[in-house]
Amino acid sequence: MGVVCNCTDKYQTCIDECNRCAQACHECIKLCLGESDASARKDVIGQMMECASICKEAACLMSSDSKHVKKFCQLCATVCNECSTDCAKFKDDHCQKCAAECKKCADVCQSM
Repeated sequence: MGVVCNCTDKYQTCIDECNRCAQACHECIKLCLGESDASARKDVIGQMMECASICKEAACLMSSDSKHVKKFCQLCATVCNECSTDCAKFKDDHCQKCAAECKKCADVCQSM
């Protein structure tokens, strides 16, 4: 499933989950900024920004078969779990969906 080689096939599920989680966070950030209580969401928006960043970096490290990828994915799992918990505090649909995506990503990263 790699693009130019199959050397990273063992990571493909996690790469896909990390990219999906980053996308969910960016979409949720955009929607949270449009909510009437956007100022109350400042912390969770920051958490989503951090989550999206670490997920994108994890996908990059897996794509290059980094020797530190397993440790980095453990950190990514921690950040994704925190983001999931924070997003779940907001009951609107987009935050609930983001929380679910973050949790799924955390579970996949944790299993690395």
